[in-house]
Amino acid sequence: MQTVPEYFGSLVFDDRVMKASLSQETYESLKETIDEDKELDLSVANEVAEAMRTWAVSHGATHFTHWFQPMTGITAEKHDSFISPATDGGVIMEFSGKELVKGEPDASSFPSGGIRATFEARGYTAWDPTSYAFIKGKTLCIPTAFCAYGGQALDKKTPLLRSMSALSKQAIRVLKLFGHKDVRRVIAQVGPEQEYFLVDRDMYFQRPDLVFTGRTLFGAPAPKGQEMDDHYFGVIKPRVQEFMEDLNDELWKLGILAKTEHNEVAPSQHELAPIYTTCNRATDHNQLTMEIMQKVARRHGLVCLLHEKPFDGVNGSGKHNNWSISTDTGVNLLSPGKAPGDNVQFLLFLCAVIKAVDDYQDLLRISVATAGNDHRLGANEAPPAVVSMYLGEDLTAVLEAIEKDEEYKGAERAIMELGADVLPKFRRDATDRNRTSPFAFTGNKFEFRMVGSSDSIACANIMLNAAVASSLEAFADELEGAEDFDTALQTLIKRTLKDHKRILFNGDGYNDAWLEEAAKRGLMNYRTTPDCVPHMLDPKNKEMLIHQGVYTEEELESRCEITLENYDKTVLIEARTMVDMARKSILPAVTAYETALAETAAAKKGLGIELASKYEKDLVRKLSDQADLIAAGADKLEEIIKPLEGVEDVVQVGYTIRDDVLPAMAELREAADTAERCTAVDYWPFPNYGELLFGVD
Repeated sequence: MQTVPEYFGSLVFDDRVMKASLSQETYESLKETIDEDKELDLSVANEVAEAMRTWAVSHGATHFTHWFQPMTGITAEKHDSFISPATDGGVIMEFSGKELVKGEPDASSFPSGGIRATFEARGYTAWDPTSYAFIKGKTLCIPTAFCAYGGQALDKKTPLLRSMSALSKQAIRVLKLFGHKDVRRVIAQVGPEQEYFLVDRDMYFQRPDLVFTGRTLFGAPAPKGQEMDDHYFGVIKPRVQEFMEDLNDELWKLGILAKTEHNEVAPSQHELAPIYTTCNRATDHNQLTMEIMQKVARRHGLVCLLHEKPFDGVNGSGKHNNWSISTDTGVNLLSPGKAPGDNVQFLLFLCAVIKAVDDYQDLLRISVATAGNDHRLGANEAPPAVVSMYLGEDLTAVLEAIEKDEEYKGAERAIMELGADVLPKFRRDATDRNRTSPFAFTGNKFEFRMVGSSDSIACANIMLNAAVASSLEAFADELEGAEDFDTALQTLIKRTLKDHKRILFNGDGYNDAWLEEAAKRGLMNYRTTPDCVPHMLDPKNKEMLIHQGVYTEEELESRCEITLENYDKTVLIEARTMVDMARKSILPAVTAYETALAETAAAKKGLGIELASKYEKDLVRKLSDQADLIAAGADKLEEIIKPLEGVEDVVQVGYTIRDDVLPAMAELREAADTAERCTAVDYWPFPNYGELLFGVD
């Protein structure tokens, strides 16, 4: 039996395989393309393609695909076999450099936000050599970018690569001022923690809302939820443990650095966290992780729910995006060192992040805007919709001393003594972890906690990379022209802290008092997707993203259109599902139970014991009232959504959803959930919350 180090990455065409299968000249040329953004030579592509094919076929692959990430939020692939006809009537296995570097999928049905006309079908996929190819099943998957016939990006990978390049370019300018002439690249690195729910597969298929929308649109609370805190970090159930072990094997074969697994707060909720890797690969890996989670769950009779709020009344699921930047020489630029007050280079990069988050807080909020995440943000289980930064007491004290031009006397790190000699003594960390902060410093990285569990992390990292690149560019412009670098540096740091300290908040983000304080500071509070997404096209945002080369104006407008369109479609599907469930399942169940109760009361009356029928009569009246409310609620909801079908103004539809559709959905749910509380379990047509949340043994 192979050990983990022996099979880790066994299905990946990684650096080890390339070294072994390519000529030295080709290998070095490819590494220059990957590490230094040099143009790829076709002769190199041909040798790489042949080596890829040989390796893939030796692992049982028969097909290849350009694996890409369109604006659907999931991945896409079109499989072609390696076979070509041979002269003797048989076949040979071929794969050329031309097939490796470019594909031509039909782009007609992917979201484009108006970039292409209906009659324009062609799109192109282009090999991304910075992300390793891998084998899935019997298919060689080649990570690629995806663009329209006119060259506009139609995916999430292309802007992400552009943002990484912009960040690297500006960071290198700053580092050269500190004498770092040897740095060729600065790399954004990410480790996304993935939260998810597991439910029994048979129960899942009995819930149309879960099948069609990924969340429960109806459901009365179970007698027990998460209030006992006994699921968090609790003993993992055998069936779930088997799933996790199987999942780890699949991920490790694909070179995905799955590291930590545990039960989360809500019943049936869990988390997986990987080790850091480059932003681009981390994005690819997270997309694969979500796909494989769902695939492995099916093997165990389970379904993996990635919706941000699948159950009302218990915690939803996020994806904490741990972000940092490092040089290709191995220096973490966000590591404060033992004396952060004296580490001027760290302080400058920290100031760049502070300025970026303050200047572009709206873009960070927009980057996590979805219908699902709107249910989670600000629900006392996730950060509020207001973006702020947590630095911790020590680092905040350093910055305050700098701003006030005072001497900072470093705090002595406390020794933790636990009162028993047998237990080890250890130093307390310099900063706590603020779970209520949207953007928290955690030692040598920032944890962006607003990302939704089903989101691609590309969106958040595109905006973060671009915003920090903008800050660094402004810093480099100022410092490169300074007569006295040290004086200019000190002035710049002080001014940045003074101008942007409003974004810093170390307190409780769940407290309503913070929302009032945030408003006084002038911080933005966009509670819903329709509130925030149109601001993507605000002049300052367009100017920055276009200037950094991350998006063209046309691409930005398309992203705004697609994001709002996805929001509108998502909620309208939910609304139609609610109407369908209410009329076809819930109302018949309630009336059937009413009939049974009435028949029981009539039978008692026939026996001459009418006074004993009070329970049945009262319950029939209550259920009858709720049935009327459910029927009226379904009619009202349908009347609101009907005129929205086919409306092209996605902004206006979004506002109508926010103001009219969602309140009507809440009314219908309340009526149905009240009826569920009164209906015998044998009559209720769907598995209830207790069965769903506690049904995985």
